[in-house]
Amino acid sequence: MKKLFTTFFLVSLFSVGYAQQDPQFSMYFNNQLFFNPAAAGAEYNTQIVGQFRKQWTGFDGAPTTGSLTGDHYFKKIRSSFGLIGMYDEIGFQKTGKALLVYAYRIPIKKTFLQIGVDFGTMTQTMDGNFVPIQPGDPSIPTGSSTDTKFIFSSGLYFWSKRFSAGFSARNLNGPKLKLDNLNGEPLTIARHYYLYLQYRQPLGEDFTLRPTFLVKSDAASTQLDASLLFYYLDWCYLGASYRIDDAIVLTTGGKAGIIWLQYAYDITTSKLSGYSNGSHEIMIRYTIPYKKD
Repeated sequence: MKKLFTTFFLVSLFSVGYAQQDPQFSMYFNNQLFFNPAAAGAEYNTQIVGQFRKQWTGFDGAPTTGSLTGDHYFKKIRSSFGLIGMYDEIGFQKTGKALLVYAYRIPIKKTFLQIGVDFGTMTQTMDGNFVPIQPGDPSIPTGSSTDTKFIFSSGLYFWSKRFSAGFSARNLNGPKLKLDNLNGEPLTIARHYYLYLQYRQPLGEDFTLRPTFLVKSDAASTQLDASLLFYYLDWCYLGASYRIDDAIVLTTGGKAGIIWLQYAYDITTSKLSGYSNGSHEIMIRYTIPYKKD
């Protein structure tokens, strides 16, 4: 029964002509570059971030996502450059991205505005080894096929000492992947939109409370992540998030030298809760503090 439900879920997720929602991470607040190119080099620090997520453990073919991002700010030209690599696998679909990132900084008194773009390639593969419940369905791949397309995205990012906000639009060119095993029907990669907000409220000299929000939409469906993070200096944190109609997330992290180690566990609250054992996510951040002149 469990495998039957899993197969039905995965098949319904990939009807011809529609694309999967961009991969999600619960610890979005510590790697904004993944969804907004304008966040490159924000707040000066240089970062290399590795992130891995295993979603809905207990499902055969459930989403598995990994990413590697890096960015650096060049003060003389008020510009940041970065790289994004991503791999995502769910059911019979595998997706890879390799992107270059650029962001330009505009100082506005004690605040900053950045304008950013990223561009590169997206490769998607449909694996014909997937075994459906009912063979012969024309919307289900029957062989392996791969296509690669150019994609680009843009965004804005604004921040001050206590407040930060960002907006980005991804897959702006809306590429159409042509996969032979989909009977000639193109698979459209939908545009995705992200709105990010965070406020930092000091609690005495050592502690900070950071309410954080992320709204994600592909114009067909919208999802909200609301997080509350409790930081001790810039050394460790505890937090919890709620993703509407999906999950409650518990997260923590700590720093050893210039390396942050972080973990998040999603408690599934949707109708999948009876089948899923939750989701696990880990992040390693290598941070080089900016040296002022």
